[in-house]
Amino acid sequence: MAGYRKLGRTSAQRKALLRNQVTALLYRGKIVTTEAKAKEIRKIAEGLIAMAVREKDNFDTVTVTAKVARKDANGKRVKEVVDGKKKTVYDEVEKTIKKDQPSRLHARRQMLKVLYPVKEVPAKNAGRKKNTKQVDLVDKLFTEIAPKYADRKGGYTRIVKVGQRKGDAAMEVIIELV
Repeated sequence: MAGYRKLGRTSAQRKALLRNQVTALLYRGKIVTTEAKAKEIRKIAEGLIAMAVREKDNFDTVTVTAKVARKDANGKRVKEVVDGKKKTVYDEVEKTIKKDQPSRLHARRQMLKVLYPVKEVPAKNAGRKKNTKQVDLVDKLFTEIAPKYADRKGGYTRIVKVGQRKGDAAMEVIIELV
């Protein structure tokens, strides 16, 4: 007997479907899907959240100096002429960054194997590429979701039955983060 549901798809299609739905669940907080798919999504999502909870505080804070381009009032880079050529003016700035420990870095890479990249489009400019923003779901897992579940020992998702779908009478459910 198989240890998972095949969902009537080839392995590549099934993996893509589950990755897509897990990404949507972690980005939005809840999704509507069929019962069989929800039970498979739950396995993957709970594993990712458990990994994030385990590694949430496993980093060092490091101070580094970085060169940052000086900008004018309009947000454009300031340039000055040196030896007949225009060169950008840079300032040195002290920044504090989080440096992952090896186990957290490994967990981050394991999460990136499952999660798809997500682009957030502001409602004002819907349909335009210009103001889209890349969402770091792994960082969201570590900073927002993991602290919320730090004191739980599992059971991070909930499946609520909605009823049967009209077309094929498949049981529809809402899977959500608790």
